[in-house]
Amino acid sequence: MNKEEPVRKKTAVIILNWNGKALMEKFLPSVIAHTPRESADIVVADNGSDDGSVEMLRAAFPSVRIVAFSRNCGFAEGYNRAIAEVEAEYVVLLNSDVEVTPGWLDEPVAMLDEDAGVAGVQPRIRDYKDRRRFEYAGAAGGWIDCCGYPFCRGRVLHAVEEDSGQYDAPADIFWASGACAVMRRSAYIGAGGLDAEFFAHQEEIDLCWRLRARGYRFRYAPGSVVYHVGGATLRMESPHKTFLNFRNNLLMIYKNMPDRELAGVMRRRFWLDNLAMFRFLITGRFACAKAIFRARREYAKKKVAYRAVRRENLALTVVDPIPEVLRKSVLVSFYLKGKNTFTKLISMTS
Repeated sequence: MNKEEPVRKKTAVIILNWNGKALMEKFLPSVIAHTPRESADIVVADNGSDDGSVEMLRAAFPSVRIVAFSRNCGFAEGYNRAIAEVEAEYVVLLNSDVEVTPGWLDEPVAMLDEDAGVAGVQPRIRDYKDRRRFEYAGAAGGWIDCCGYPFCRGRVLHAVEEDSGQYDAPADIFWASGACAVMRRSAYIGAGGLDAEFFAHQEEIDLCWRLRARGYRFRYAPGSVVYHVGGATLRMESPHKTFLNFRNNLLMIYKNMPDRELAGVMRRRFWLDNLAMFRFLITGRFACAKAIFRARREYAKKKVAYRAVRRENLALTVVDPIPEVLRKSVLVSFYLKGKNTFTKLISMTS
């Protein structure tokens, strides 16, 4: 007698883990409790942890599928490898420090079902520690400015807003946060997935930029609420995080920025990055200043290898300009004009 084929479920919720045993013990129960198992699988992709994570999962959460890698592949390659292992129509990139709530998948999945042109959906991401406020890494969906600086509806630079209902309507966004993003698997794979060279930080923005330029859209689902700790795996002002953010942001701009804008943006970024380096120096954060210097040097080395990637991205572009790009500098608007919320920034263009 032949064994029955396993039922293919529409959605795979994928949690990438690296030495996050304590986080999973704390947050995985909410994912299990509020994820509809008839339509979604829960998968933990382990990046070569040595803290007993895999053993704990097997003992405490036997219903969770484990995909184990022999080394730490980083966020980007880890998700690419995990998504290649599943067959679901939709995949969820979910951080291990996220608490989900009842019905959290309903609205994102409905948005993907209703419109084949939507590549990804981000829930409302609030701060786990201050549940009235949005969370830094995503808030109510991401945009970028004319110089490639990312910001969010609900978080401009370091200013995070309280959630008072100002973003209660669904909306198109430029990027969906890797903390929690529901993605169409075919679009993810078709665009090449996350750039493994990035290792971590801003790789999801780069992917969203590619997909948005190719005609896909990203949406914000206000009825889906999750709570994110943030900074749980790498502290906010880690020199390594500074290095990755600056290097990856420059690579992302080079890969995706239209020809007519690239040279001017890179000239401005030279001075802005040096200003940021100077600010770190005068405040005594020498390691972070050095990290920016290293990031720019590494970008210059890697840029050559990305020429073919840039040509391909521009050749496949069908949306230009992209509506969810602020045509002004978020730094100038924030520091010189006091525009510290998304609503204030957008009012400048109306």
